[in-house]
Amino acid sequence: MSIHVQGVSKSFGEVVAVRDATLEVATGDLLALLGPSGSGKTTLLRIIAGLETPDRGRILFHGEDATDRALKDRRVGFVFQHYALFRHMNVFENVAFGLRVRPAEVRPRERDLRTRVRELLRLVQIEPLAERYPSQLSGGQRQRVALARALAVEPRVLLLDEPFGALDARVRKELRRWLRRLHDEMHITSVFVTHDQEEALEVGDHIVVMNQGRIEQIGTPEEVYNSPANPFVFSFLGSANLLRGRVHRGRARLGSIDLEAPEHAGTEDCEVVAYVRPHDLEIERALVLRPAPGAGDRPERAVRRAAIEAVVRDVRVFAPIVRLELDPVEGDGPMVAEMSEERFRILGLQKGEPVLVTPRNVKVFVAS
Repeated sequence: MSIHVQGVSKSFGEVVAVRDATLEVATGDLLALLGPSGSGKTTLLRIIAGLETPDRGRILFHGEDATDRALKDRRVGFVFQHYALFRHMNVFENVAFGLRVRPAEVRPRERDLRTRVRELLRLVQIEPLAERYPSQLSGGQRQRVALARALAVEPRVLLLDEPFGALDARVRKELRRWLRRLHDEMHITSVFVTHDQEEALEVGDHIVVMNQGRIEQIGTPEEVYNSPANPFVFSFLGSANLLRGRVHRGRARLGSIDLEAPEHAGTEDCEVVAYVRPHDLEIERALVLRPAPGAGDRPERAVRRAAIEAVVRDVRVFAPIVRLELDPVEGDGPMVAEMSEERFRILGLQKGEPVLVTPRNVKVFVAS
């Protein structure tokens, strides 16, 4: 079941929640709507579900206009962040609820219903918990119940709103890997909302990055991470260091370094901002030379061309990664670099030491 969102906009009073959103979810795809709080991702999800009506635009399910179709007629399964389980029902009855309330002519027989529910409990790996009540479950178990309940009605589309947002970090990681495996097994068209960049990159087949109601970029995890469309996408998807400078006919001057920027070959002397990931900063010791005779006690540093002089301000070891906070001698404020613990031990760096920083894979954008 494919989903097409065509030119959808939605406002609440003077607040524009979604601005002219257009996207496509292919059949069997798992799409992540990613963005900060207030970016419009949940509103867009609710419009797809039929819980909100757009001011403009259309929602198509498999080519058919579903914009004015009622929620119950869209056959979507919806999983909320806070589970919304019935506290007075055990796990089995929570999952069975959607089947029991169907009209009599389409309601399954009790034997078939019980078989279906048991299959779902087995699928989401909570079959031994069938007789327990929500208060007797962990957060991760409750979310699995909520997902099983959404799947019980055999939805054409599965929608998840921050499904793991209320869980601790360890459980989140476990459940998102589990969700990815479950999706690969079922191949149901799914859209999930998250503000967690790592979650979106790990789980989604495609990612829609949103900001202030607008879609900033759509692509695979690799595309949006390695080829961000603009500074917002780069800075939002993971840590980034900011460099400022100017570009002229395909050459960018960023503080003490000069590098090629072929994507700006036609740009004439323009202010730019550049971004580089912490793991794309190559760190070397600054070579400190002894003072020449008669030069006093002040040492001289041999500075390699196309490198930034900096001083190590702080060191944090998160084995097997080491994070360095650096103070550039000139230019913009502190930078963060990451390297392997092995490389760090080889360099033997200490706080206060001078280093040379060589950026790689720098993305240059014309300043707005």
